[in-house]
Amino acid sequence: MKIAILPGDGIGPEIIDQAVRVLGALDERFEMETAPVGGAGYIAHGHPLPDATLKLAMQADAVLFGAVGDWQFDTLERPLRPEQAILGLRRELKLFANLRPAILYPELAGASSLKPEVVSGLDILIVRELTGDIYFGKPRGMRIAVDGPFIGEREGFDTMRYAETEIRRIAHVAFQAARRRGKRLTSVDKANVLETFQFWKEIVTEVHAEYPDVALDHMYVDNAAMQLVRAPKKFDVIVTGNMFGDILSDAAAMLTGSIGMLPSASLDANGKGLYEPSHGSAPDIAGKGVANPLATILSAAMMLRYSLNRPAQAERIEAAVKQVLAQGLRTPDIHETGTTLVGTREMGDAVVKALAV
Repeated sequence: MKIAILPGDGIGPEIIDQAVRVLGALDERFEMETAPVGGAGYIAHGHPLPDATLKLAMQADAVLFGAVGDWQFDTLERPLRPEQAILGLRRELKLFANLRPAILYPELAGASSLKPEVVSGLDILIVRELTGDIYFGKPRGMRIAVDGPFIGEREGFDTMRYAETEIRRIAHVAFQAARRRGKRLTSVDKANVLETFQFWKEIVTEVHAEYPDVALDHMYVDNAAMQLVRAPKKFDVIVTGNMFGDILSDAAAMLTGSIGMLPSASLDANGKGLYEPSHGSAPDIAGKGVANPLATILSAAMMLRYSLNRPAQAERIEAAVKQVLAQGLRTPDIHETGTTLVGTREMGDAVVKALAV
């Protein structure tokens, strides 16, 4: 099994290093090859997604990705900015299904932004469509308005669109995930305002006929955001579009104590995937050794489960993370009184040690 290792920018290299160490501590060996991406790709090859990096990602059985982005690249033209690397990988690898579990470990109940009685026991899965919606829709750009109330002024515009196939395939992924869990699926849309999501709602309802054992409800995105902070445990699996999923999954991350705890998987139709923490590159703390590597380590566990068919190894890593948290070790983002403050490397050391037990 070959894994493409793409550390990226900011804290990306630091957290990826710890995930690679954890993989190396397993009683199994993988072929791992590293390549630059994002700002690091631009510095090395003049493009955020160099040809050699893309080739490696396409040839590998799975991709373990750190994070991209840094303020020093903000003045570059949009096609050359680091963030275009992850968008390009999603497009070229046809990664249409993003799975983002939000699980609150009992030891982190005090670190959540909500009261423990509201959030304890949280275990939800957000299924986000990843290659459509306003992020990829065309036409887009900037122009002089030719109609509307501000004709003649400069305007920016993007296009929100979904094809039927795109909605059906992500709906199937979500219904199948719900069937394996609590058999409840919430489809989040804005059908009362957007034609795109009226269409979305119709297609998801049609697909539901193939999953009569799964309960389906529909919810507007503004209400879903409110319910996530009012009564998050009412959700089991959430399916939604690219933009809404981006926003809601980050909101859900804070319910778990820190976005530094949230892994993710982005899958194609055959189960090949790109695995990354849900947080960004955090250039403000890069190089300080304080970043939380657990989301990346848990992303590696998801990689073992979904793409490399090693569920037992995935469970070993997840159990090791639980053990480390039970020992009271905390990086700054989840640190609270009565726990032990550690850095990035020390947290990685602890997970590796727990795997050896």
